[in-house]
Amino acid sequence: MDNLTHSLVGAILGQAGLKKKTGLAMPTLIIAANLPDIDATCTIYGIESLAMRRGVTHGPIAWLLLPLLLWALMLAFDRWQARRGTRPVGRLPVHKGWLLALAIIGCLCHPALDWLNNYGVRLLEPFSSRWFYGDTLFIIDLWIWIALGLSVWLSLRRERRGAADWRRPAWAGLTAVCAYIAVNGLITNAAERMTVESLQATGRSDVLAVASPPPLAFWKRDIFWRSGDRYGSGSFIPGVGGTLDITGAPTGMDDARIAEWAKADPAARAFLFWARMPLAERDGQGIRLRDQRFLHPLARDRFSVLLTQPDIAL
Repeated sequence: MDNLTHSLVGAILGQAGLKKKTGLAMPTLIIAANLPDIDATCTIYGIESLAMRRGVTHGPIAWLLLPLLLWALMLAFDRWQARRGTRPVGRLPVHKGWLLALAIIGCLCHPALDWLNNYGVRLLEPFSSRWFYGDTLFIIDLWIWIALGLSVWLSLRRERRGAADWRRPAWAGLTAVCAYIAVNGLITNAAERMTVESLQATGRSDVLAVASPPPLAFWKRDIFWRSGDRYGSGSFIPGVGGTLDITGAPTGMDDARIAEWAKADPAARAFLFWARMPLAERDGQGIRLRDQRFLHPLARDRFSVLLTQPDIAL
């Protein structure tokens, strides 16, 4: 998910009452909720970063090390403020146990949320490079922004007024977002099941179906499927049904040159490692690799690589 969503999740956990467990709770929760994205610095490598993102900083070792690192930094910050005499008088004392627990909670929330979209996350890295996909939420979900943002604002407003029930809006927001995620999961499951059953009825086997929620219209699903060397698309609306192109088109991935040429192209190898539904298009300069999930005009050029014949030294 985007970093605003991660930050709002950290904030709403604090407003649900966790911020009263220790000093520095809110900054710890918000920073921890974003901390696994320290791998975003690898984007300077361009398309090769696809093989670096959402990997080791989102896996089991990071679940242990990142909270410990943040915990040590927050303790050092608290001591530094105390030595300088700048520690806010009204701030709660730092409870080491709770501070570490909040750092762990925040860090774990991050890969859990990233799993919910169709971009993918390697939850077992470095022990396994398998990608995991939830296909439940769009990577930037306006409705989650609204629900979490409004809940945090209402909770803070009540707290400033001295209301005893200031935690209630945060809990209501958390409950609503969890229900929203569950409903989206059911819609995705129904769409993917319909796709697999429809294609199997035509005699296709080994069907991969991905039901992706579009921006804003969370109740709809854009369907992408592949079976063998063909791919197709469709749409689905719960209660209405779906439309599906069951004929499809060739993926182009049966071209033997792709594997051979990719050996000499780090960007192509990174792309193929990341791509869940790769496609190959013949290009005047070589072979253009794309991913079926990202064929929208706003995304197709960001998620593609031109594979050309490598120079052969004589």
